[in-house]
Amino acid sequence: MVGGFEVGAVPFNPDGWGPPDATASTTTASNLPLNVPFAPFSRSDKLGKIADWTRNFNNPTRPKNAADAVFDFTADDSFPASADDDSTFRLVDGKPPPRPKFGPKWRFQQQRQLPQRRDEEVEARKREAEKERARRDRLYHLNRSNANNTRREAAVFKSSVDIQPEWNMLDQIPFSTFSKLSFSVPEPEDLLLCGGLEYYDRSYDRITPKNERRLERFKNRNFFKVTTTDDPVIRRLANEDKATVFATDTILSTLMCSPRSVYSWDIVIQRVGNKLFFDKRDGSQLDLLSVHETSQEPLPEAKDDINSAHSLSVEAAYINQNFSQQVLIRDGNKVTFDEPNPFANEGEEVASVAYRYRRWKLDDDMYLVARCEVQSVVELNKQRSFLTLNALNEFDPKYSGVEWRQKLETQRGAVLATELKNNANKLAKWTAQALLASADMMKLGYVSRVHPRDHFNHVILAVVGYKPRDFAAQINLNTANMWGIVKSIVDLCMKLNEGKYVLVKDPSKPQVRIYEVPADAFENDYVEEPLPEEEQAQPPTEAADGDATAVTNDVEDQQTDAQA
Repeated sequence: MVGGFEVGAVPFNPDGWGPPDATASTTTASNLPLNVPFAPFSRSDKLGKIADWTRNFNNPTRPKNAADAVFDFTADDSFPASADDDSTFRLVDGKPPPRPKFGPKWRFQQQRQLPQRRDEEVEARKREAEKERARRDRLYHLNRSNANNTRREAAVFKSSVDIQPEWNMLDQIPFSTFSKLSFSVPEPEDLLLCGGLEYYDRSYDRITPKNERRLERFKNRNFFKVTTTDDPVIRRLANEDKATVFATDTILSTLMCSPRSVYSWDIVIQRVGNKLFFDKRDGSQLDLLSVHETSQEPLPEAKDDINSAHSLSVEAAYINQNFSQQVLIRDGNKVTFDEPNPFANEGEEVASVAYRYRRWKLDDDMYLVARCEVQSVVELNKQRSFLTLNALNEFDPKYSGVEWRQKLETQRGAVLATELKNNANKLAKWTAQALLASADMMKLGYVSRVHPRDHFNHVILAVVGYKPRDFAAQINLNTANMWGIVKSIVDLCMKLNEGKYVLVKDPSKPQVRIYEVPADAFENDYVEEPLPEEEQAQPPTEAADGDATAVTNDVEDQQTDAQA
């Protein structure tokens, strides 16, 4: 028990409230208890406790401290001498924190950390994007400052045929005028079907990147790229006055899709009497397939590079020929037509192909006959359907930005969209050829290199089928506009005098030019510059025999042997 507490004398103030005047306070100051802190305060200050009787000093584990006294106010924030400003005053709630309604505490701790982690990931992605952008800028400036830049531009934007000084330019037509043309033609009629077709192997429709198939080589099958005037069937039809305009599906599709073309191309036009023949030169670029023609990413400059524009064109032609034969059921069962293959010698093995000689009515007294190709046939519900077979090829994912092996199964639409952006002209020409041949289905194969630096070995990753009319609508290919372009070119050429002309796509501008050329131009002794360049770029014999057949096609004997 604490000793007695003496209050002391309390002075009385008869004049009012509060302590008496100073005269009396001097006497009372000596009566104040000792060891009581005193500090002056104003009316706005908070008054603390005089004594704290709630402290518990009976805890034996608590260390004894001289400051633990009843009148120890060093920890009391009511006195400015032992506390900070009033802004530090906090009312502490002694209640335990409420328990969460669901889930353990670590969930909430992780949720509080997630935003910070997400921010770190975003920052990391930004840094990676900046590095990639800087790398592309360096490559861009490196290409810009490269000493061989002029040679690269000359190679990429080179004209497909050398314009001779004696040639007379008659007209030039910008592509902007083609977009406004429209012409509707009635349904065509089949005049003749030649060749033989093998059935399509439907097991290739189930191919995925996980069970890819190796692309085979067909060295013994001959492929033919015969021009219009060297076709014996077209000569016979011309002698019978079946039409006034003659062409092939390759030439017509080039004209129809010309506004989408970037590379230079040329078509030879011969006006003989009242007839018009659209031809291609020997070794023309029309025999090859462009790769990344409409892409914004520039291809390597060196001509001997496996990823140069010309090397990829040869590789694409080689892939397409082999793909069109591999996806067939090669059991000897063929669908034959009115006549055999008009370009094959007796006894030789030819590729599966059928030629449909079809006639369209362009005007009251003007008809067009074209040789159209289909590569296979399939029988559904006792009804035959014709197929065209083409293959897109992946050479290096760095250029396209999409890796087929990863995206084909999950994002096939993204892969097709990328190909439509980079190869708009090639896909449009394939679609136009399928429409001209009235094919019921066009099969697109996705063929990739085994390794990006190996352009001899390839694998088939997928095969997808499309209806030509639906696919044409998907890629915004208007058939009325296609025929409008052909009709305008035909009308223009029918006004010309008899002779030989060449229609050339300008190598650097979106326009075509018509030149009048000598009658002996493009004959056998008229050697064009692209021919030796193509021969130099051919793959070796053991790896790319199909390549050579696509490039060194000899129109004179109307066949290509499968040896480089």
